[in-house]
Amino acid sequence: MAQTAKKSGLQVKLSKSLIQCRREALAEAIGTFTLVFAGTGAVMVNSLSNGAITHLGISFVFGAVVAALIYGIGHISGAHFNPAVTLAFWTSGFFPKQKVLPYILAQSLGAITASILLLLSLGKVANLGATLPLNGNWIQSFVLEIVLTFILMFVIFGSGLDRRAPIGFAGLAIGLTVGLEAAFMGPITGASMNPARSFGPALVGGIWQHHWVYWIAPILGAQLAVIVYGMLSNGFRDIK
Repeated sequence: MAQTAKKSGLQVKLSKSLIQCRREALAEAIGTFTLVFAGTGAVMVNSLSNGAITHLGISFVFGAVVAALIYGIGHISGAHFNPAVTLAFWTSGFFPKQKVLPYILAQSLGAITASILLLLSLGKVANLGATLPLNGNWIQSFVLEIVLTFILMFVIFGSGLDRRAPIGFAGLAIGLTVGLEAAFMGPITGASMNPARSFGPALVGGIWQHHWVYWIAPILGAQLAVIVYGMLSNGFRDIK
């Protein structure tokens, strides 16, 4: 009985949180849907077209869609589109705890919906753009995904949250970072840096090999950026 009451209480809390931030959560779902639809869609179309898009083209698509979404939706939800980013904003004190779970659920739902639509539209090609370690080397991908996400989150703090940064360039800086990292490390790890981006294709395509890497490594990398940027900004007091 106590366990049932506890579960009911959790469901009520989650429902309240979803209602309170429904517009932001919807924006996050739409943004993550667009990110996964465009990015993994480019991977799939590249396979179908015998490499017409190319790896650099795919990297450009990922970076460009992130930049466009930051400028288009950032003023509504903050443009996270990434559970690792949401958790980093929370632990650094820039995001309320009650919105964390609704955001992550919305991001995951957006990614899943995009992968379902791509499967129905293009078929099960290129593993639906799923992220997999090169030659199954999960240790290599684990380390690299930590580093990649650290760099991404560091740029997000520096360009998007630090009041000392030039105004209006966050979308460009973050989009370029995503594109750059996808370009030089995509062939090794898939350059996910985003648990939701990896989760959609994995769930819809049933591709779970070493999937845990793409949750734990990005979250650790983003939290490392919280620690380092906090040190550089006097516990974030200098940037608020």
